[in-house]
Amino acid sequence: MNAAKSYFFCGIGGSGMLPLALIVKGRGAEVAGSDRTLDQGRLAPKFEYLERHGIALFPQDGSGVTRPDQILVASAAVEESVPDVVKAKAIGAPRISRPELLAELFNAAGTGIAVGGTSGKSTVTGMIGWILHAVGRDPTVMNGAVMKNFAGPDSPFASALVGGGGEFVSEVDESDGSIAFYRPAVALLNNISLDHKSLDELRGLFADFASKAEAIVLNLDDDETRLLAAALPADRLVTYGFADREADLFGSGLVEAPFAVTFEANDRRTGATAPVALQVPGRHNAQNALAALAAATEVGVPLAEAARVLGGFKGLRRRLERVGTAGGVTVIDDFAHNPDKIAATLRTLHAFPGRLLIFFQPHGYGPLKTMKDALIAGLSGEMAADDVLIMPDPVYFGGTTSRDIGSGDIVEGVRGAGRNAEHVPDRTDCAERLAAIARPGDRIVVMGARDDTLTTFAEDLLTRLEAK
Repeated sequence: MNAAKSYFFCGIGGSGMLPLALIVKGRGAEVAGSDRTLDQGRLAPKFEYLERHGIALFPQDGSGVTRPDQILVASAAVEESVPDVVKAKAIGAPRISRPELLAELFNAAGTGIAVGGTSGKSTVTGMIGWILHAVGRDPTVMNGAVMKNFAGPDSPFASALVGGGGEFVSEVDESDGSIAFYRPAVALLNNISLDHKSLDELRGLFADFASKAEAIVLNLDDDETRLLAAALPADRLVTYGFADREADLFGSGLVEAPFAVTFEANDRRTGATAPVALQVPGRHNAQNALAALAAATEVGVPLAEAARVLGGFKGLRRRLERVGTAGGVTVIDDFAHNPDKIAATLRTLHAFPGRLLIFFQPHGYGPLKTMKDALIAGLSGEMAADDVLIMPDPVYFGGTTSRDIGSGDIVEGVRGAGRNAEHVPDRTDCAERLAAIARPGDRIVVMGARDDTLTTFAEDLLTRLEAK
C-alpha cells in the first residue's frame, strides 16, 4: 500500500471493507467510498462513524471516482455495471480487490498472524488482538466483527485496530479463494468443515495456506485439521486441543456457565500451566481461547501473562450476544450460519435449562444449496424435542444465483427428523410468531450472517416482548 495514494472503497459499509478502509486511512492514505445501503438511507450510524474518521462518502453513482490516480477497491462480487466500476474504467483508475489490498498490507508487516478456518476466525482474531494489545505490543488487527474491547460511544464499529507495532493480526477468508494471497509468519487453522466450498476444495486451500507459514497452529480436536497436521512439517507445527494430551497446548478441567467458561491451559513443551477464565460461553470459545494462546505464545508472550489478560476479553458483537430479557424471555443475537457454527451455538445454550426458539435467516441461496443436508442434520441433531425453529426466506442481495433450494426445504427436512420447524417467508411475520409463542424461561436466538439488520431485528423482538 502506498500511503500517498487515494483509495475509493465501493461497498465501504461491508463487514470486510469498513475495517480495511479504517486501517488504510490510519496508515495515512486518502480514503473515500460509497455504499448502496447508504443510498437506501439505512444503517446511518455506521456511515457517520466513517465520516468522523475523515472518510468522504458519496452516492454509489460514480460521482466519487474522479481521478485516474484513485484506486478503486471492490470485491469480486461487485458487478461491472455498478456506476463506480463503470466510471473507474472510463477514466483509467485501477481496480484492486479487498483481499488483494489486505494481503498487501498484511504481507508487508513484520509479523503476520493469519487466522483461518471455517468457524471461529473472528473470535480468535479478536482474542489474539486483545492479548497483544493488553501486553503492550500495539498490534494492527483486521476483523470481520466489532471487538467489544475496543468499542465505545465514540467507536461503536471497532472491527479494526490500527497499531504501530510489528504484529498484524487478520482473519483470512477461504470462501473466495483469497486465502492464497497471504504469506503469514503464523498461520492458525481452527477447523475445516462445509461452508461455501466442497470439502475437497477446502482441504487444498487450507493446506496451501498452512504450508507457507513459519509456524502452523492447528486444532487436534477437529478431524480435518488433525489429518492436515499429519501431512505438514512437524517442526513447524504448534498443536492445541482438549481431547489429546499430546497437543503442545492442551486444555483441561473445563467448566461452563451460562455466559462464561473456565479451564486450565497446559503447555506440554515447557510444563507451564495457567488458569483461564473467559467472559464468553461455550466449549467452542474455550477452543478458540486455546488457539489464541497458542498463537500468542508463538510470538513470545508468556502463557501465564497471555491467559491472565485473555480473561479481560469481552467478546465480539453478534457472537452469542445477550440483547436483553423481557417477560422472562432472553433474546440472543448470534452470527451462526453454517452447520458447525449453528451446532456450537445450540450446544452451548443447551448446556443450561430453557427451551430454544431458533430464528435462522440463511445468508443466500447459494450457501443454502451447498449446505442443505448438513444444515438439516446439524439443526435436527442439536434441537431438543420442545425447541422451535422458525426460518424466513434467505437474505437475497441480487444476482443470478439459483433459487431452487430455499428455507422451506430446510424446514421440511428438520420436521422430517421429528423436530418442530416452521417456514415463515416474511421476517416481520417471523417476529410476530416468535413473540406470540414465547413463554417465560425461553431463549430466543437470532442467527444469520451478512445482514447488519439482524441486530435491529433482535432488538425489535425484545421491544415486542416488553410490550407483550
